[in-house]
Amino acid sequence: MKYFNNLTFWLAAGLTFAACFGAETASAQDDQDRIQPWEENPYYWQYKGEPVLLLGGSKDDNLFQIPRLREHLEEISGAGGNYIRNTMSDRPMDGERPGSGFVEYPFKQLDNGKYDLDQWNEEYWHRFENMLRWTSDRDIIVQIEIWDRFDYSRDNWPPHPYNPRNNINYSYEESGFRPEYPNHPGANEQPFFFTTPRQRNNETVLQYQQKFVNKMLDYALEYPNVLYCMDNETSGEEAWAVYWAEFVRQRAGQENKSVYLTEMWDDWDLTAEEHRRTLDHPQRFDFVDVSQNNHQRNETHWQNFLWVRDYISDHPRPINSVKIYGADGGRHGGDNIDAVEKMWRLIFAGAASARFHRPSSGIGLSALAKTQLRSARMFLEEFNIFEARPDTGHRLLSGRGEDEAYLSYREEEQYAVFFTGGGEVELQLPESGRRWQVRWLDISNSQWVRPQTILSRQKVSLRAPGDGPWVAVISEEG
Repeated sequence: MKYFNNLTFWLAAGLTFAACFGAETASAQDDQDRIQPWEENPYYWQYKGEPVLLLGGSKDDNLFQIPRLREHLEEISGAGGNYIRNTMSDRPMDGERPGSGFVEYPFKQLDNGKYDLDQWNEEYWHRFENMLRWTSDRDIIVQIEIWDRFDYSRDNWPPHPYNPRNNINYSYEESGFRPEYPNHPGANEQPFFFTTPRQRNNETVLQYQQKFVNKMLDYALEYPNVLYCMDNETSGEEAWAVYWAEFVRQRAGQENKSVYLTEMWDDWDLTAEEHRRTLDHPQRFDFVDVSQNNHQRNETHWQNFLWVRDYISDHPRPINSVKIYGADGGRHGGDNIDAVEKMWRLIFAGAASARFHRPSSGIGLSALAKTQLRSARMFLEEFNIFEARPDTGHRLLSGRGEDEAYLSYREEEQYAVFFTGGGEVELQLPESGRRWQVRWLDISNSQWVRPQTILSRQKVSLRAPGDGPWVAVISEEG
């Protein structure tokens, strides 16, 4: 009987050990499969253990709120997109207003029309979970922006649940809020963004902000395809961003989950002091978002991105660009051609992601955007961007006009040149007498042009087959 009891104990212990070992193995595999900086080159992301370039475009930003989301994700994926922006926003699309059936607020609305910030609107969170599940099923990476300053100012503030007149939880006096904030949110007049302990320590409001972020994380931490950005183009205090980054990381740590965080600052000049809040703190912000650089154009757009890449070279991290501005008739300058050039410049400069901004500030997922995504995937099938580097000073190109052409290359193995609008340059290749194949990609039509063979010499001439944007891929034959 004693032997039987010992055997039973050890069998039970063995099963428990096996179960624990299996759980740890599964947990380790789950962690490895998550989106994270690529082990071999941390300027890029890896997903499910493989390097991945994030590309996308969509018709809106708070995608979990839109009707027919699943169909839109299929459209994105079908065009070669694997990256979306998702603001945790209840700000409506152009032409839509709260109550129209498009947007939902996260809190429960009572029969008297007011909101209870202690109760949830399950429809809001159901939509959010659907978005996470459907993107995960399609290997689409989601960059969540937790707070968006535009939700809490101008026309979006009067009907908002956080506005004291619309909830049962606090008054104007208790919260420190005003009925209206009519100015642009860049004025930083909204106390909503000053609640944290190292700011105004507004516990009345902060408790509800914490509940909201924790609720979001209840869902998001379960999925491997999520990145986190604290704000949309903020010019607020650094303490706000630091608080929420630490809040998200601490919550994830409690559940043994890895998270990758950033902040998006508003200044269009990436060399400005504001951006050092992210660039100088790799232990706090695991990647960089430089979307506001997309207000820049031409050579400045390229040079400023490369300035960031060089600045963080001691602690390289992925550099994302979740908003590419530019569209015909758009509100932020630039046009369709400008948007296309920016996407390709970003790819050639070594960006980890590039996504067209929603209309009318960007070309979204228009026919033009889908063509560019398809062309980019065709290019990436032929050119190993993950082991390449940008020709930062254009030292391998000669006869080049300003903003005419850009080079990415793998030394003595592969070279790629992006022409913004036709043109001709000379490329310096290794002087080894080797044979090289040149392939031209018509990125406006997603078509390869018949390849040609050249012999190495000091310089070779590359002339785009036509006007408009082209890419040449030069690889050693054999």
